[in-house]
Amino acid sequence: MTQTPFAKRPYHRRWLLDQARDLLDLFGGNAVDPAGGFHILDDDGTPIAEPEQELFYTCRMIHCFAAGDMLGHPGAAQIVDHGMKFLIERHHDTDNGGFFWGVSPVGVTRPEKLAYGHAFVLLAAASAHEIGHPSAGHLRDLVMEAIEAHFWDDATGAMREEFAADWTPLSDYRGQNANMHSVEALMAAFEAFGDKRFLTMAEQISELIINRHARYAGWVVIEHFHQNWTPDLTYAGDPMFRPAGTTPGHALEWARLLIQLWHLGEKRLDWMPDAAAALFDTACQTGWDGTNGGFYYTLDFENQPDQTLRLWWPACEGSAAAASLRATLGEDRFEHWYREIWAVIPAEFIDPKLGWWPVAQSDPMAASSPFRGKPDIYHALQACLIPLVPASTGLIPGLKAFEL
Repeated sequence: MTQTPFAKRPYHRRWLLDQARDLLDLFGGNAVDPAGGFHILDDDGTPIAEPEQELFYTCRMIHCFAAGDMLGHPGAAQIVDHGMKFLIERHHDTDNGGFFWGVSPVGVTRPEKLAYGHAFVLLAAASAHEIGHPSAGHLRDLVMEAIEAHFWDDATGAMREEFAADWTPLSDYRGQNANMHSVEALMAAFEAFGDKRFLTMAEQISELIINRHARYAGWVVIEHFHQNWTPDLTYAGDPMFRPAGTTPGHALEWARLLIQLWHLGEKRLDWMPDAAAALFDTACQTGWDGTNGGFYYTLDFENQPDQTLRLWWPACEGSAAAASLRATLGEDRFEHWYREIWAVIPAEFIDPKLGWWPVAQSDPMAASSPFRGKPDIYHALQACLIPLVPASTGLIPGLKAFEL
């Protein structure tokens, strides 16, 4: 394939920006809760009156509207400020430190403290810093105090999973998902604040989860672990948020993150590009629905489909990974997959009336989706923006430095 990559074509770039603008318009216009925090949106874009807001959702809105502000989206900075206020005043535990998982405008609904949520707090702090928010440094200090004191296991080089409000451990479970998002956040923090400790932590996690465990498993990302970080292949938690088996979407996500981490580390760790390509190739070979398009949600350990549900976010991560790999390694197969995945996304996941659908519309489970309303903005927005920025940088700093 000798044609110009889609990501370099002006028409395609404008098309992606149009999709990003539509998402920012939808969530910016409808998701802000005047009482504090953000609403989830129903199928028609109206706010759903939920009594609880989860930590990751607050943080993702901050992160995405920081990107919006970088783009010049009107009102985005005010939405970031709205989210930062709710995050610090409502999610933060002023007695014990750390951040509650679930809160409402009037109190704490779920006091657990999860590594997954704290990773997104760090991402929010880094993103807010990039647009000059005055509380970003304070938020970074609050979340890193909790991470260093409780979540970070320096001997292993990875994050512990979950605690009660008083920091009593809730289980011996260890999971790769929280660690994967910690890598994302640590890279953003390194770019935003310049502290090489963040980069070192991201590299340590990647070494454990990918260069050790995924490599041994034939470039399959092991999701669940025992306390000593041996794989727990019998684990079957929540079927949507801690499912049994493996999740091809996470391999695709890791592929993109490894390319970014390799660049940020000045290309010192030469195992990363090959690992990223191997993760991507394996996920596409085993996880792609060749008949209908899109990625299966989970596979068993024989690489056979387990949950055949096709969700929006693996397609988003696959397209972003393909763009990053094509830009860095220059190989045609990544451009092929980029076009293949984007051919499916508008047909199956983009609602031509409003926003995105969480489940492929040709999927038999589309009518009984495990999600209510519109999926949150995070995966879809990044899928639209990551192809527009250099593969060597994270989303927010890349937008600041790159001419769109």
